[in-house]
Amino acid sequence: MKFLLIIFSFILFQVAPVIAQLEDSIQLRCIYNEVLERGECYENLRVLCKEVGNRLSGSENAEKAVVWGEALMKRYGFDRVYLQEIMVPKWVRGSIEKLMYKDSMKNFEPAILALGGSVGTNGILQGQVIEVRNFKELEELGKKEIQGKIVFFNRPMNPTLISTFHAYGGCVDQRHAGASEAAKYGAIATITRSMTLRNDRIPHTGSMSYKEGIKKIPAVAISTVGAYNLSEVLKRNPNLSINLELSCKSEIEVKSYNVIAEIIGKVYPEKVMVVGGHLDSWDVGEGAHDDGAGVVQSVEVLRLFKKLSIQPRHTLRCILFMNEENGNRGGKSYARLVKEKGEEHILALESDRGGFSPRGFSVDGTTKQLETIQRFEALFRPYNLHLFNKGYGGVDIGPLKDGKICLIGLVPDSQRYFDFHHASSDIWENVNERELELGAAATASLIYLIDKYGFEQGLKRATFKK
Repeated sequence: MKFLLIIFSFILFQVAPVIAQLEDSIQLRCIYNEVLERGECYENLRVLCKEVGNRLSGSENAEKAVVWGEALMKRYGFDRVYLQEIMVPKWVRGSIEKLMYKDSMKNFEPAILALGGSVGTNGILQGQVIEVRNFKELEELGKKEIQGKIVFFNRPMNPTLISTFHAYGGCVDQRHAGASEAAKYGAIATITRSMTLRNDRIPHTGSMSYKEGIKKIPAVAISTVGAYNLSEVLKRNPNLSINLELSCKSEIEVKSYNVIAEIIGKVYPEKVMVVGGHLDSWDVGEGAHDDGAGVVQSVEVLRLFKKLSIQPRHTLRCILFMNEENGNRGGKSYARLVKEKGEEHILALESDRGGFSPRGFSVDGTTKQLETIQRFEALFRPYNLHLFNKGYGGVDIGPLKDGKICLIGLVPDSQRYFDFHHASSDIWENVNERELELGAAATASLIYLIDKYGFEQGLKRATFKK
């Protein structure tokens, strides 16, 4: 009898992981089927883009988005829906954005956009243009060559890098810090090549900042075609002078909100798992990929749990963060609140890389957390997800990092993201419905698995066949 019990225990030990894998495969299939057959991401995104529009922090549309997000999550009947008050900057683009120059007796007026946070020109600003590729060239030229001129930063994104986010990271410093770096040498304004790999006439805006103690000078982005043409003219006419006029300005900070919803955990209600994206966007286009896609995917995760009657073991919290684009007040304020309340967060997953086909996840966590997630790879193989690597979580969830929480970023295919990033072309029509839904399903599936197995026991319990 004792021998039979030993044999039975051995068989059960061997069979249990197989049974668990089968159960989880079925559950993931249910999640994907629900999203692909009855998903609500795309319609929710349409309403956000077309009925609310772009949503720069501090704007009337941003507040409409808060109302929309709260109403949507209340309509889904989540256990709790509430707002977290924050203060956000208010920067206004204004109605005037003009750059003009003359070449061979012809007038040129390329499309530009003021960078977010830029000061205006207070009328027409005129100056000679000097082209540079990086801050080292600024230093080499020095004040003697730059004083009183307009600096043109013309370093392109590296087309040989397969990860376009790495290409973006390799040149975004000229947009973010270029104005202050140029002002140190007496420049009166800056023009920056748009952060995109695409050759077109659409300028891309984005955040910039001024260093304390350095004069604030106007800063604009020019399209890639506009940058090429300006560079060619400068080769023929190094003394080219341009006229620049901007009416943008910063106003007093205003009140806004993070929008939060919860499904309370049945086993560990005091332990929180966050999924989220940022509700604000730049004031051009509709903020469809950046980050309307992440917003509707995050809401869809909670809808899926409720629709499929999956009661999470941990409290599942969806956060629509405000002010990621120009200050990250939402992410920072939420992290402070978590610390003040002494809440325990085991995971935060962010979607903020566009609504394209998902390829996997990047994990900013401990070795054990990463290994646990990698054990789930076999379950995701039927859905063409293959990236489960150490990496970056996201801007909004970044302030939560404490050495214990696992921060995760959804990683979609990145090749087309910077075609639309911070541009007027970031509209609902440029989001593919199926790709958007697949991102929501992937996110919900990973949340389901980590909620079920956790990290402490995950390595032992989630023993799936490769």
